[in-house]
Amino acid sequence: MTQRLHLVFGGELVSTQGTVFKDPNNIHIVGMFPNYDSAFKAWKAEAQRTVDEAQTRYFIAHIHRLRDESKAASATEELGA
Repeated sequence: MTQRLHLVFGGELVSTQGTVFKDPNNIHIVGMFPNYDSAFKAWKAEAQRTVDEAQTRYFIAHIHRLRDESKAASATEELGA
């Protein structure tokens, strides 16, 4: 059985036009969820809770896509690829 993990996280961005966090040390980790539906519900709750904070955004990361062990490893952005 394939497990499809999703991470919900967010925080204040430098600009509403981008995805760079103002202070990466203060990123709010909402949690890890076993499926997209539960992750979406958590994302929506946090997005609605912070609706008056224009530069605060929450995201859903598809962790299961990073764990695909059947594919060869690829270079990461941090390595300059």
